[in-house]
Amino acid sequence: MEQKTALVTGANSGIGKATVIALAKQGIHVVMLCRDRARGEAAQTEVAKATGYEPDLMLCDLGNMREIRGFCEAFKKRFSRLDILINNAGVLSIRRQMTKDGLEIAFGVNYIGHFLLTNSLLDLMISTENARIVILGSVAYKLGKIDFNDLGMKKGYTLMAAYSRAKLCELLYTRELAKRLDGTGTTVNCVHPGVVATNIFIKTDAGIGRALMRLFRPVIKSPEEGAKGIVYVATSSECEGISGAYFSGAEAQDVVGRARDDALAKRLWEVSEQIVGDYL
Repeated sequence: MEQKTALVTGANSGIGKATVIALAKQGIHVVMLCRDRARGEAAQTEVAKATGYEPDLMLCDLGNMREIRGFCEAFKKRFSRLDILINNAGVLSIRRQMTKDGLEIAFGVNYIGHFLLTNSLLDLMISTENARIVILGSVAYKLGKIDFNDLGMKKGYTLMAAYSRAKLCELLYTRELAKRLDGTGTTVNCVHPGVVATNIFIKTDAGIGRALMRLFRPVIKSPEEGAKGIVYVATSSECEGISGAYFSGAEAQDVVGRARDDALAKRLWEVSEQIVGDYL
């Protein structure tokens, strides 16, 4: 049987690196997608020491659509299959920042970057039997709101408003993509890993990351614990054929509020296609 291939974004630290290690221990060939070469190579070495297996490393800035397109073209030239795609990478900023493409950074990296990446690799995944897409979600989606007239968040920007909007977008994308993939054999699900001590918080400004870690300390999971639900949904036979679902850890849960709005999901998809334009 041909070895399975997995692609994990944001793979150099936290949940991403823990997920790479867990998948590698299952004998899956893992490709680590990282933005920074030095950090990626350091993580690659750590994974090799932990598993006895050296994963591939490929570089891409998910805040740059030109780079994403180039990455996807290069990936398809190197690999003939993609069994598992883990959309893990994410950023947060206490101040409003923009990507190189002029998008608010949480929306641009956490959502649009993965929208373009995933859709660009769908043909490869559909041609791979029983391929699975896992999108990292968060219970914060419940607070998310989308103003299509102010996607740059020029009004009312806060870290939590940007984060929760991105998470709502990811969940709506999961919902719409599952419909479009129906009958293809490829599935997509969203997983909330819990509150995990990762660099997405620590690297924010003004010590807010450390403050958040202190606040949530009683319920904080390690990256390894957070990765368990992701790996379960990505590999377990119990999840075969399940698509469009939202998991908290390894437990499927119903979504509420705006995340159930099919019309909103469809509109978001159409707007996202307009944003990525010819890069897709």
